[in-house]
Amino acid sequence: MLHHVSVGVGDVERAGKFYDAVLGALGYKRVMEFLPYAIGYGESAPEFWVQLPHNRTAATVGNGVHVGFTAKTKGAVNSFHEQALKFGGSNGGEPGPRPDYGPKYYGAFIYDLDGNKIEATLYAEASAAAAPAKGGKRREERRKERQARKAAKAAGGAPAKTAKGEERKQKKSKEDRAERRKARKAKKAK
Repeated sequence: MLHHVSVGVGDVERAGKFYDAVLGALGYKRVMEFLPYAIGYGESAPEFWVQLPHNRTAATVGNGVHVGFTAKTKGAVNSFHEQALKFGGSNGGEPGPRPDYGPKYYGAFIYDLDGNKIEATLYAEASAAAAPAKGGKRREERRKERQARKAAKAAGGAPAKTAKGEERKQKKSKEDRAERRKARKAKKAK
């Protein structure tokens, strides 16, 4: 949906030192710069910009506006918050669970040097989906197959075929054919 987000700052180079550390804690980096006017951050393309306001007046913050960044671990959220405070930002909300946002939500809020509210967020369910545990994909596929068989059985139909079941069936039929061939050859030999 979004291409990028920009926040206004009073001094781009000063803001750059702050955001190099804070966003670096989340795995993001400076990917583009037009000094002294703007710096773009992201993984490979600029998705978050710190910049002088286009109209050349003083930067101001929006009441109710904040920018949230995805974190990969709780440690990254904690480091984001720690780096923000170390580089002159202020606390907008300690790292921790946010049950009001969801049962698996973990985040931290800070204010940058110009008063912009910034958040680091780990949503455990989203990160688990992005990186399933070893064997997780197979386990999930088996769970879905079981659900499909139960639904078919409840509907009075034949159980749904599974990839593993089909594989067994093919293997068994190959083995059966091989045994029948052996039996025919043995019969002819007699």
